Amino acid sequence: MLRKLIAEFIGTFWLVLGGCGSAVLAATFPEVGIGLTGVSLAFGLTVLTASYALGPISGGHFNPAVTLGLWAGGRFPAKLIGPYMLIQVAGAIAAAAVLYAIASGKPGFDAAAGFAANGYGEHSPGNYALGSAIICEVVMTFMFVLVILGATHARAPVGFAGLAIGLALTLVHLVSIPVTNTSVNPARSTGPALFAGAWAVSQLWLFWLAPLLGGTLAGALYRTLLEREESPSVTGERRTMRGERRGALVTAHR
Repeated sequence: MLRKLIAEFIGTFWLVLGGCGSAVLAATFPEVGIGLTGVSLAFGLTVLTASYALGPISGGHFNPAVTLGLWAGGRFPAKLIGPYMLIQVAGAIAAAAVLYAIASGKPGFDAAAGFAANGYGEHSPGNYALGSAIICEVVMTFMFVLVILGATHARAPVGFAGLAIGLALTLVHLVSIPVTNTSVNPARSTGPALFAGAWAVSQLWLFWLAPLLGGTLAGALYRTLLEREESPSVTGERRTMRGERRGALVTAHR
């Protein structure tokens, strides 16, 4: 359990530092800023790299909405939801603290001006209203978790889940940054909000409620309508084939 929690802490730390750090430090850098596309790629790359590096240890959630979605999809035990969510939030806050320490070294820095926090209304990058923000966050989280469930299914191509998940998160950001600055992750929203100030904290409820709802709906839908159980004979045959491939690889390396 300790190894799993450490992996979730580091993975969430990396996601917030890499994704939010790109938005705060590099998005509008004079002449060579990475812009919306670069920030979207940064978020996707953090999840992609962390999934391959830490996913084998903890499952690579790095997001309370993913944890809840995997539970709703029958892939994760209820008793671990609380510990996973707490450590994810801790990792996000730690990353936001490091980012604040870096960003505050620039003259004129003001965390209240944004600090990659999520918002709606006057705090939405495109001034989108509350209703638009709720729909966007629910639907984007729903699709993101659905991709995770499909990419990690037993019949999915082995070794490509991290790539699919990272690209999905990139696409989510490309669509929704103008609306809410993109959350789809309550931990990611919590870390920056604590440093951005009262306005961000007052709107934080949405970026817990909507992603958790979207993730839960995705898990429930996938489990009840989309996932198909493999018969014991098919499962055994797949295990045999994987064992034969592993044996061949071992022999080839001797």
